[in-house]
Amino acid sequence: MLYLIATPIGNLKDITLRAIETLKEADVILAEDTRHTGLLLKHFEIPHKPMISLYDEVETAKTQDILESAKHLKVVLVSDAGTPLISDPGYKLVREAIKQEVKVEVVPGPSAVLAALVLSGLPPDKFTFWGFPLKNKIREAEGTNIYFVSPHKLLKFLKVLKEDKEIVICREMTKIYEERWQGKVCEALVKFKKPRGEFVLLWHN
Repeated sequence: MLYLIATPIGNLKDITLRAIETLKEADVILAEDTRHTGLLLKHFEIPHKPMISLYDEVETAKTQDILESAKHLKVVLVSDAGTPLISDPGYKLVREAIKQEVKVEVVPGPSAVLAALVLSGLPPDKFTFWGFPLKNKIREAEGTNIYFVSPHKLLKFLKVLKEDKEIVICREMTKIYEERWQGKVCEALVKFKKPRGEFVLLWHN
């Protein structure tokens, strides 16, 4: 069995009881960063488990060995924060697991995409999540558009948008300094001239 477990995006209290239970029962944990996941296990007093580092550059090479293990062990996939596969590794592994009829089960939980969407005040009935921008190229669709943006790329990303575009910025979701800001791009360039934290940008077309 392959389990996909959502982990907290900031506030550790957001983990589900089922996620903790599944992590305790796991035989092997696939982690984007094993050190980060090790701290998570320690916080919830989950006994140490064998861990395999799984990130984009090694996912293809490790997939078959992982699936062989999943045929007789409980293998868990977590990302550093949030739901696996959402701008994180795991898609190739899950796709191949389905092809090989290895059972996959999801343990849902935190997602920065949905958290920012419902906090934004923008229409939630039709939205497109674009992940992290590729070389600051902006793709847009009808409805609410959502991007993840790292702090060191925020200003470059904002400068690609029209200065008078109305946007919502959600920063440090679920953490102590969580912030929701709304205004024009030209105002955001002043407000966030020294960006810190992780950002979700949203706007509606």
